[in-house]
Amino acid sequence: MVDELNVSKCSFGYSQHSNVLEDLSLGFGPGATVLLGPNGAGKSTLLGLLASIYRPRGGSVELRGIGRTSERRTLRQYRRAVAWLPQHAGVFGGLTVREHVAYAGWLKGMNRRDAWSRSLDALTTMELQEFASRPATKLSGGQARRMQLAGALVHEARVVLLDEPTAGLDPLQQARFGDLIQSLPNHMITIVATHDVNDLSDSFDRVVVIDDGIIRFEGTVEGFISTVPSSVDEHRRGLAAYSQIVKPES
Repeated sequence: MVDELNVSKCSFGYSQHSNVLEDLSLGFGPGATVLLGPNGAGKSTLLGLLASIYRPRGGSVELRGIGRTSERRTLRQYRRAVAWLPQHAGVFGGLTVREHVAYAGWLKGMNRRDAWSRSLDALTTMELQEFASRPATKLSGGQARRMQLAGALVHEARVVLLDEPTAGLDPLQQARFGDLIQSLPNHMITIVATHDVNDLSDSFDRVVVIDDGIIRFEGTVEGFISTVPSSVDEHRRGLAAYSQIVKPES
């Protein structure tokens, strides 16, 4: 059975008198989707709903084969199937880098032996294996971000949600992240919120653009790029397409 993650007529707001998202419906299938939009557009809020951190005021979020996140009996199972890395993830003091990643797996329901074993594989994927025994708090900002990515990927998630995952990474590390996205299993649902519109076709299958809580574009990377003339430089077509869809305030 092919996985499918569905948002159906969801509304959510941080106060009683306003909504960030209203009556939003959207579906995600296997492969990598990039979620684009300006600051305050609703990207992080949407990921929070998908991660079941927030509960919608109306509507539902449902993963095929598990059910709606609003149903208490399915919530734990849903959360075990979803890996989420928020934009401002913290670092636990008193743990080594490997312990930090293993702990993330344990929190997702892995037994301790499997979490410990897979933690080294996850660190190797992020090229951090040489720091496995270092205190997690002694990593640089970029290294800590890569450790957090390893923690998000350590268990066998069906859905991976990453909010600005390349923040704090240098250009070479950002390129390595693109390789990581390409290496993820095709059956996995991967959703990445970012401001980076470069080289979308190298890493992603699908583009969703959200602005002011409204979906402005939903389609393939090719369809997104084709919204601008072919005469535009190929390295700037992603930015041109984005600028055309999300117009700056006058």
